[in-house]
Amino acid sequence: MDFKSTTRTLLKVLIPLIFGCLLLWFIYRDLDLTEIWQVVKKGVRYDIILLSLLFGLVANIIRGSRWGLLLDSIGERYKKSNAINAVLGNYAVNLVLPRVGEVWRCGVLSKYDKIPFTKLFGTLLIDRVCDTIVVGLITLFIFIFNFSFFKSFFAKNPSLLEGFQSMFNSIWIYVVVVFFVLVIWFVFKYMSNFTLVQKAKAMLHNIWLGIKSIWLLKHKLRFLLQTIGIWTCYFFYFYITFYAFDFTRDLGISVGLIAFTMSSIGVAVPVQGGIGPWHFMVIATLVCFNVNENDAAAFALVVHTVQTVWTGLCGLVGIVALPLTNKKKEVATSN
Repeated sequence: MDFKSTTRTLLKVLIPLIFGCLLLWFIYRDLDLTEIWQVVKKGVRYDIILLSLLFGLVANIIRGSRWGLLLDSIGERYKKSNAINAVLGNYAVNLVLPRVGEVWRCGVLSKYDKIPFTKLFGTLLIDRVCDTIVVGLITLFIFIFNFSFFKSFFAKNPSLLEGFQSMFNSIWIYVVVVFFVLVIWFVFKYMSNFTLVQKAKAMLHNIWLGIKSIWLLKHKLRFLLQTIGIWTCYFFYFYITFYAFDFTRDLGISVGLIAFTMSSIGVAVPVQGGIGPWHFMVIATLVCFNVNENDAAAFALVVHTVQTVWTGLCGLVGIVALPLTNKKKEVATSN
């Protein structure tokens, strides 16, 4: 069992990482690496990039505070520093195991604050749905007011459009979805006496309680303002780096918003730190605005590397802080 568990974990780490690295190799294979290296060594204001990192940290601290509002609404008591440290650690875990950080975040808060995991998972779903809505609204805004960009983007990357079309034109996608829904309905309707089904129902009930937290919010305006604050900080986390390079400094805030949105879509791909998809989206976007491809590649390489290291370091601090700030609680529980 240990061998199987270790093998399974290694595969979860290696498969997405290999995919991301292969995509990264595919993106950079035909570029002038000497020219890119010259930009990395002499064409970057690293002091400006370091300044941008503060906005990323503030965004994740606000995210921890916003998660706390959802926990307050379902009547759960928690330590605020635990929620913030769990969010910071979430991103560090994701750098190793994509999307596992979200599960880890709920697990660690359940451990230290004795909140049912399933309730936490429900609030996490709301947290992620809110992010998806924000990215969707920004993308829609860009699509309406910068349609020419998307036209240019897909003209230069036709394989992406073909991939979307083939996916949604395939009847098997809809067959699988309908079959899955019918199986779930049958199990819960006609097999409700089984212990496993009853446990699943109880788990889903707790998840639903967590999801309902959005309707039970006492401070809806604060939740909205914190959501705006998170994404404003994320934007400046990305956009400030434009001023670190001569070839992006004068592109303007609207181009920055477009590039930021495309990078956010790239991060949605379940690969460690968005490695590969993030680079592709940023490079392809900057090229649409007449940035030299080698320069765009250097921008993506520097910004992603520095920000990924920063995310990992902040996450490690959060992971280490959790047991240290909960020592008294653990001692009390053991006694």
